[in-house]
This record gives sequence, C-alpha cells and structure tokens, in this order.
Amino acid sequence: MAHSPFPIPVFDHSAEPNAGRMPPWVRQSLAGGNYAGTAAAVHSGRLHTVCEEARCPNRGECWSKGTATFMLLGDTCTRACGFCNVKTGRPPAVDPDEPRRVAEAVAALGLDYVVLTSVNRDDLPDGGAGAFAETLRELRACQPAMGLEILTPDFRGVQEAAVERIVAAVDGAALVFGHNVETVPSLYRSVRKGAKYARSLRLLELAAARPGVEAKSALMLGLGEAFKEVIAVMRDLRNAGVTRLAIGQYLRPSRYHLAVREYVHPDAFARYEAEARALGFAWIKAGPMVRSSYHAEEKN
Repeated sequence: MAHSPFPIPVFDHSAEPNAGRMPPWVRQSLAGGNYAGTAAAVHSGRLHTVCEEARCPNRGECWSKGTATFMLLGDTCTRACGFCNVKTGRPPAVDPDEPRRVAEAVAALGLDYVVLTSVNRDDLPDGGAGAFAETLRELRACQPAMGLEILTPDFRGVQEAAVERIVAAVDGAALVFGHNVETVPSLYRSVRKGAKYARSLRLLELAAARPGVEAKSALMLGLGEAFKEVIAVMRDLRNAGVTRLAIGQYLRPSRYHLAVREYVHPDAFARYEAEARALGFAWIKAGPMVRSSYHAEEKN
C-alpha cells in the first residue's frame, strides 16, 4: 500500500477510561430552520426518534433540515448496551397503528428519503421484523419513489425469516438495509452485551445477497479499539457484501455509560475513510460527528 499522509491512530488500552476535556472538533449542532416543524410532526404523531432517545448530537442540524430517523416499537429496549442512551426494560405491546402514523409524519415533512430504526425486541417472535415490513408498505403506498433505509437489530434466532419479510415489503424497490456492528470484536463483552459479532455479520450477509438491497453498517471509535482491529472489521464487512459504512466518534451520553477512552482526531478519520475506499466501500462517511443515518440520503 502506498504511503499515506494520514497518521495511524494509536490507542492506549492501559490508560484511564477518561479522555479528558472534549476537543474543539466535537460540536453539537444548534437548532434552527424547520426544527419546530419536525418536532411537531414527530410529537403530534406520538412517535419516537433515535435522534431524541439516543441523544444524538446532530439532532439540531437534521431536524432543522426537516429530517429525522423514526424509531419503531416504542422507546424501551430489551438489551442494555454500555454505550446506548435508550432505556432498558419491559417494552410495551406493539402498536399496530404506528406504521400509519409514521407514514403520515413523513408525508407532513415532505420527505423523499426516510430512515427507520427500532429498539431491540427480543420479546417478540419475529424480533420486530413485522413492524419494519408494515411501515415500509405504508411508506411505499404514500410515495412509491421514496428512498428507503432501515437500521435493524440483529433479529437473534430469526434472521433469515426477518430479512425475507422486510425485503418482500418493498416489492422490488431499492432498499438500504443497515445493521451496526458498532465496535471491534474484542470490545463486544463490555460494549454490546447480548450481541455477537458473527451474528451481526451473518445478518448483513443475508441482506446483501438480496437483489436491490445495499447493506450498510457503522462503527463507533474511541472505546479502546486498535487501528488494525478497525481495518479488520472493515474487511469482514466487505467480505459480507456491505457497501456502505459510517464511522464516528463515541460520545458518552451520561456518566452511567461507558467512558470515552480517546477523542479520535479528524486526521485519523480521514485515514479510515481512505482505507475504506481502498477496500471498495461505495458509500463512506467518517468523522467525529458522523452517525449511522447522518446524511444517509447522499449518494456517496
């Protein structure tokens, strides 16, 4: 490989789990523009967004542009990942009217590209795949040409059936099927309790094999991963057929969550982006404030 102008990031695993003061390149965006209109469309429909539940630092920017990532199946997750701000507990019953309300909110916002995600619902026999399928059908009925992207849980135990049901719902339309591996395998025990790296790769492989589907994943940096581990995950994702990748900085949502071990410099993100493009990813976003659905509507 040719010499790169970007430095290779080095993480000190022996360091105290505290990266110190937040650097100047980490900035939360301010509200403005159509923020109030987006909030009204979401809240009047009694809907949830990952923007609010996960305390996304980009909410001000995205909502001001009239975009939001809708979170299906309530606001309570059956898992307790060390990085995530979504609350854990016993989820409510599935709301059969939620897909219709999501479609109404999308219509009110005038969106031509929408991202759907959900909490983990290990309590449901289908893992929540039915909610994704029904919402996609409602969206297709409202606007057949709408760009569709989903960010799903790993559908533990029912992966093939879940992928089949979701892909069938778009009836041959293009679909970005996202599932985040989040971090490197060596950190799964502390970061992604209840998840398995191989299981996540298998879901992405199943999705990527379907006609018209682009598989997508995302990584958080700053939890103690090594550069070579991140590159190895990129290679695994490409081998699974993933063509879209988002890489961002982990930010601690509260003192009860995993601490940030490293604030990764923007130059290091540029290096990761260059490496990802060299591996053949067609769509890559890498930077401190990047999240999995950030600028998802962009072509590359």
